[in-house]
Parts: sequence; C-alpha cells; structure tokens
Amino acid sequence: MTFEDLGLAPELMRAVVDQGYETPTPIQRMAIPLALEGKDVLGRAQTGTGKTAAFMLPILHRLRGGEGTRALILCPTRELAIQVAEAAREYSAHTELLVHVVYGGTPVHKDVRNLKAGYDVLVATPGRLIDHLERGNADLSALEVLVLDEADRMLDMGFRPQIDAILRHVPKKRQTLFFSATLPNSVKSLAYDILHEPESVEAAPQTTTAEGVVQFVYPVERARKTDLLLQLLERPGMDSVLVFSRTKFGADRILQQLQRAGISAAVMHGDRDMKQRVRALEDFREGKIRVLVATDVAQRGIDVEGISHVVNYDVPQDPEGYVHRVGRTARAGETGEAISLMSPGEIGDVRAIEMHMGTNLPRVEVPDFSFNDVDEETVSIREEPAAKRRGRRTIGSRSGAELSPEELKRILDVGGA
Repeated sequence: MTFEDLGLAPELMRAVVDQGYETPTPIQRMAIPLALEGKDVLGRAQTGTGKTAAFMLPILHRLRGGEGTRALILCPTRELAIQVAEAAREYSAHTELLVHVVYGGTPVHKDVRNLKAGYDVLVATPGRLIDHLERGNADLSALEVLVLDEADRMLDMGFRPQIDAILRHVPKKRQTLFFSATLPNSVKSLAYDILHEPESVEAAPQTTTAEGVVQFVYPVERARKTDLLLQLLERPGMDSVLVFSRTKFGADRILQQLQRAGISAAVMHGDRDMKQRVRALEDFREGKIRVLVATDVAQRGIDVEGISHVVNYDVPQDPEGYVHRVGRTARAGETGEAISLMSPGEIGDVRAIEMHMGTNLPRVEVPDFSFNDVDEETVSIREEPAAKRRGRRTIGSRSGAELSPEELKRILDVGGA
C-alpha cells in the first residue's frame, strides 16, 4: 500500500510528497482509512510510528471547506503540543486551513486574538485550554473531531478532571480519535466513556521497541557513570545524543559535567521555563548542540529526526518508560542505538525491563568501568581500549538481543585482544 491508495485529497498528497513519505507505517495504514470513513478509532502504538500523521491527515481531509474551530487535539505536554501543531501546519501547507496551538507557560492574553480570529485546528494542553474556556476565549460548539494524543500520559499527569471539563464544551455528536502507547484500566475506562463504537488498531505490542534500535547495557559503578558517558561521547557517530536522568537535580549535574568537558549540551526538565525548554529543543533539533539531557518530561514529548543515540544515564524503574525513552531514536524507519548505564543498584530494574520485553539485553564490559553482571543466558562483550576503537564505525540496525556474539563483536569492533 502507498499513500496514494489511501484516497487523500490532492493538496494533502502534495504535502505527503513534500515530507518524503512513500509507504504508510502500520498505524497509518490501519487508522487513516477508518478515520476517513468518520469512525471513532482507539489506537495503540509505540512512539515513533507515525501516529501524528495517522490522525492529522484524515482530519485535514475532512475539514477542507467550512469555518470555525472544527478539530481539537489534546496533548499532555507543551513540547508535544508544539510538535503536533508544527506537523499539522506542514501537512496543511497546500490548503487554506489554519492551525493554532495553546499551552501553559505563556501569558494567556497573547492567545486571545488568535483564538477570537478562529482556527480550523486547535492543538492544546488540557490546563491551558480550560483557562480559555472559562474566560470565554475559545468556542468548541462547532467541533467535528476530537483527538486525545498520548492519553495514558495525560492520565499519568492527573488531567482526567480537565478532560472531563473539556468534554462538557464539545458536541456529543462528533468523531473521536484516541491514541495511547499503553492501555491500562484507567485509559480503557476513559476510552469507553468518550468513544462511540470505536474501531481498534494496534501497530505494535507495548513491550517492543522499534526494529531499528540496537540496545546494550553497560555495567558501571554509579560513581563512574559520568566518566563512562564522556568516554562514550568520544566515539565517532555519536552526533545527536539524548541522555535521560531520573531527576532534575541529576540532569543539571550531568549538564554541568558535559559543559566542563567542552561538549555542547542543554537540559530540559520541569524546572526550566517554557522559553528555555523550547530553546533547548530547537537547538537540539537544529544540531546546534550535540547532547540534550532530559528527565522523563521529554520521554514522549521529543520528536526530533536523526537522534543517533539514547543514553539511559539512570535506568528507568518503569519498564514501559524504557520503551518510550528508547523510542526517541530509530524513528520513522531509521536506525539508532540505545545505551543503558547500569549500576549495581539498578540490576533489578534492568532485569524487570528484560522480563517485560521478553529478551535479554547484551552487556558490554568496558575495561576499568564494568562489574560482573553476566549470567549464562546473557551475551557479554568486552570492549577494546578506546585508543584502538577510535575511528571505527558505529552500531548497525538490528536489536542487539537478536545478534549472535560474533555479530555483536563485529558490529562493536570489540574483543579479540
């Protein structure tokens, strides 16, 4: 199937060509025809699978002609709202449809004129939209399509009361598209409350990562994690690196240590104001900085092409959080590498991730850094000294757990000393 087979309007097909899309991803192939038929859709898909186009393209197809705010996309974070709005503008470039985005962290009055002028597509975070609805700045009475994007994340962030309040402002007769990476009971309950005879689609099980991600675990004493990270960053090919820290304090400390080492980096977490967060994300996207350090506020909110590596400086305690973090690389069919720096206290977290995914993650032993955490079923590789490794190529395109020890050694250019 190609995008031409989906029956999208010519002006949208021009935008698809502009974006370089040729073949729909699984979630697009399943969701777009259903949405074009006007059906409610309950979609489950991991990040990086083309989910935004899966709901935005049929919405724009439907909204051609007419006036007023007729589509609302709710997003859990400001970063995701900005990125969804940017995608909507790209897809609608050859139409007369207008897109606006509102989110917290900016003065409310700055949105008023734009909202009063009227937009076809409104992208919003729940809290900020409630502010505008209560002030009478937004009118959703003509809404035709409602989208909840990353619904599980919205519930995790405590947005259920705001979602319920927003639903009281939208027509009961509407199309609803509901997307979530996971479907715990709380998400299913919300879905059943707002969807009408939905069609369910699922691009991939929630336990999997993208096919193009090669994953490794580096055993390292906790006190030496930064030293190992700096050594890894000496490698060629680590051009766009997203580093995850469990805490805001830890993220700031990592940033300081990277900058002291002369590495261009920025940080993104909840204590940074909106301008700082947007600036960090834009600098990372444009290649002005090499490393972005973030807490889990960014685990699903970052949609940046070409991230070569994701580094879990702290191993996530939630296995699904690992899947979402790793999903920041190898997006849209590309390849990438995921590295987890595992201290002795994080062995249990790694094994919980392995049980969740149903596979063992290969351990990579770096001289002077690693400790022994290898059982009979876990592949272990010992790296060559950095001086021998410099200039050699980086990781390939398959999951490390699917490779034989010989293939792993060849890909990593390690061992054999």
